[in-house]
Amino acid sequence: MRGVSIDSRSVVPGQVFVAVKGEHFDGHDFLAEAARKGAACLVTARRGLSGIPSGPDVVVVKDTVRALAAIAHFHRMRFDIPVVAVTGSNGKTTTKDMIACALSAGYRVLKNRGTRNNHIGMPLALLELKASHQAAVFELGSNHPGEIAYLAAVCRPTMAVITNIGPSHLEHFGSLNGVLKEKASLLKFLRRPGAAILNADDKMLFPLVKRRRAFGYGMSPGADFIASGIKTTRRGVEFLLGRGRKIPCRLKTVGAHNVYNALAAAAVGRILGIDYDRICAKLGGFDFPSGRMSLFKSDVTVFIDDTYNSNPLSFERAVEALGAITAVGRKVLVMGDMLELGPDSGEFHRLAGTRAAGVCDVLVAVGGLARAAAGAALDAGFAADKVFCCADSAQAAGILRDTLKVTRRDLVLVKGSRGMRMEKVFEFRGHNT
Repeated sequence: MRGVSIDSRSVVPGQVFVAVKGEHFDGHDFLAEAARKGAACLVTARRGLSGIPSGPDVVVVKDTVRALAAIAHFHRMRFDIPVVAVTGSNGKTTTKDMIACALSAGYRVLKNRGTRNNHIGMPLALLELKASHQAAVFELGSNHPGEIAYLAAVCRPTMAVITNIGPSHLEHFGSLNGVLKEKASLLKFLRRPGAAILNADDKMLFPLVKRRRAFGYGMSPGADFIASGIKTTRRGVEFLLGRGRKIPCRLKTVGAHNVYNALAAAAVGRILGIDYDRICAKLGGFDFPSGRMSLFKSDVTVFIDDTYNSNPLSFERAVEALGAITAVGRKVLVMGDMLELGPDSGEFHRLAGTRAAGVCDVLVAVGGLARAAAGAALDAGFAADKVFCCADSAQAAGILRDTLKVTRRDLVLVKGSRGMRMEKVFEFRGHNT
């Protein structure tokens, strides 16, 4: 067999084609195409197939998604290498990428690309493991209870990283304790001896740090992996890593909270035998992906792009980062709705508005929920002529261009949930010169 595919367009001779039903397409409608392209085996949930060219074996299962997971698990268990699983409420993708970056100082590393972290994307990433790989890092995402346990049972990690516990997807988890239960279920699937790397500064994770083979990272004195001397400028974040001989480290981001992500990466790397000097050298060259506290200068203004997603904890950290940077002109916050927060959504948005009022000079609220933030900012004493409410991100772009007439002296933070498509705010750049 030459691998596994769920996309008939990319099938090559000798592959297994698993007919997965997705949001827009059903793989069962493309079985014949996969067969014509030389698939060696078709995995399907349908019986009595017709119109399929002869040649490939046909395996009928109850659930093709679970079949894909079973194939991925079987493949993973063929490899006796470090496998790191990363989960948490915020910072999963960046932490996963930074761990892979740090490990590249001593290992050939596989990671799931982008945010392929669900019940389909993660098994497909796992199936990319080859004999040449010496370590692997996978992000595990979850919107509903039980999803982390499902993914962890598939990849069976040797190391588990939990970044933090915050109010995300509360519509489905119900409470912070529900979020904690979901994320901590990862630890049950560690292969022995196993190691858990946990944010020791997170009050909900701290009790888990006391477990056997658990290591804490953070700024608190008791952390096993510690950072100090944190400084934030427009050029990035600088800090000192470790105890005793402290190693200077610089990150190409404006978000000081990314020091936590770097500490998680340093902890994994150090446990796996890489010294701090090589880890810091690697992390210093790490390029933060767009949408995750990435700083860029357009021909109009200076943006902090944190548009990938938003929840109360990540919003708080982004606003803290905005407050830590000196701006020549105005600090403008373009805030989109934070979605899937359940019945307390209004209160979370009002709290966000109060926080924003203490940091930014101008607030642009995008969406119906963000209006509550705008109201809270006004209640906190924010000037009415510095608050703007709009329906969508395209309208927000117009406010930046035509009303605020932002310039390069200004600093503009853009943040909101994925469903708000806040990246459209950047589409106006180039029109206001």
